[in-house]
Formats: sequence, structure tokens, C-alpha cells
Amino acid sequence: MSQILTGSAIITGAGSGIGQATSVALARHGIQKIALVDVNDAGLQTTTDLIREEHTDKTEVLIIVADVSDETSVAQAVRTAVKNFGRIDIALNIAGIPGPLKPSTDVSLEEFRKVIDVNMTGMWLCQREELRQMLLQEAVQVRPGVKSRGVIVNMASIFGLSGAAPYTPAAPYNTSKHGVMAITRNDANTYAKDDIRINAVCPGYIKTATMEAAVSQGGAMRREIEKVPMGRLANPEEVAEAIIFLASPMSSFMTGAALVVDGGYTAN
Repeated sequence: MSQILTGSAIITGAGSGIGQATSVALARHGIQKIALVDVNDAGLQTTTDLIREEHTDKTEVLIIVADVSDETSVAQAVRTAVKNFGRIDIALNIAGIPGPLKPSTDVSLEEFRKVIDVNMTGMWLCQREELRQMLLQEAVQVRPGVKSRGVIVNMASIFGLSGAAPYTPAAPYNTSKHGVMAITRNDANTYAKDDIRINAVCPGYIKTATMEAAVSQGGAMRREIEKVPMGRLANPEEVAEAIIFLASPMSSFMTGAALVVDGGYTAN
């Protein structure tokens, strides 16, 4: 496997799912120093073990337990990463929660706020701190004629680009992911002149134990997967590789973009 990434990275949501798969992919593709951030310490230990299995002595791993919805916690996490690594070349804001799957009339204000706090406000808090650090960094050449102070990739969703089906209502989640896309595009335009790129990945339905169980039971989720032309759920590793592309110099002329990884769902 050729190494297409260099330098150091920080990734939130690293303790499970897409965040965990992407953490391993970062090491596989050449990142030498990784700060793994999550609220779940046990999950971070598991991710570290997975990285070690593939890259025993090639990758320095720093575990940071932090809550992305807490301003102080986010600022401390970024400071810790910079203190240990000197700079942040790649920042991946993957942390998120699904929220309730029910009509707005049945959603409590507390439920709505929790999803927004983690998925949207938390992502913005992380990006703000990452940008503050990247603006202080010297730009490095990543390919002939192209320099970079840093790259940010945010976790959006196909439901950050469109609405959900009427039988799978999820207003808090969909609102949060539309917000992620708005923040991504706004800051991508603002900081492009500073040699900082910001993009978002928009996955469709991902293979998890919970999702597989829901699909096997039929009903709404089975109907949703039947709308996917590829006819299956995505493996977390497939989304991780798309994130690696956005983080790498291969996408050096992309900023403010939404990379859809959904098996054809939104094209159907």
C-alpha cells in the first residue's frame, strides 16, 4: 500500500464505527502521529490495538478522552495534540450520534438539543480550534506548486443534502447534518486563501450491528436498503477510504465539497 499521507492527525469519534476504521486507515496510509479523541476510553484502547496490529512501531498514538460538545474539553484536546505533535496536518471531525427516529411531534427539546450539540455545535467547536492552530502553522508543500497549512474533513450525511423518507423521520439528525454542510462550506470559502482545505463526507447507510438487526427485522429500514442500487449497507472501511482521499493531496483542488458515499442511494 503506497503512503499518501504525511505528518500528524487528530480524529474525533475514534472509538468506534467510521471513526475507528478511519483511524486505522490513517496509519495504513502513512500518518506517523495520530491523536485519537472520543468520550469512550475503552473504544479508544481498542482502536489503538487495531492500529498496533498493523503498524506496531510506525505510528505514534495519543489517546485523548474528550466530549466534543464541551468547549473547554475540545480546546484542551487540540492543545494536547499540538503539545505532543507540534502541529496538526489533518483534522477529521467524525464524532456524532444518531438521535431519535420519530416524528418531530414526539421529539423532546432535550433530545433535539443533544443531537445538535454533538453533531453540529461539537463539530464547529472542533473545527474552530483546529483552524486556530492551522493558521499559526507554516504551510508545507504537498505536491508541486501546492502548499497546505492543514486539511479538515467533517462527517456529514446524505441527509445533510436531502430530507429523509416520511417513514424514517429524524429531524434532529437531519438538521445537524445540514448544519455541518453549511459550516463546512462557509469556512472552506473563508480559509481557502490561507492554504486550508475543508470538505465533508456524506455517507449513506453503514453496516453496524444495530443497523443490520433493524434491516433483518423488515419494516422501514428494510425499505430504505431496498432503495440502494448496490443493494447493501456500506462497510465502515469504505467510508474511511473516501475520507482518506479528501485528507490527501489527491484532492488538493477540492474544498467546500460534499463527497457522497451511499451506494447510489441519492442517485436513485
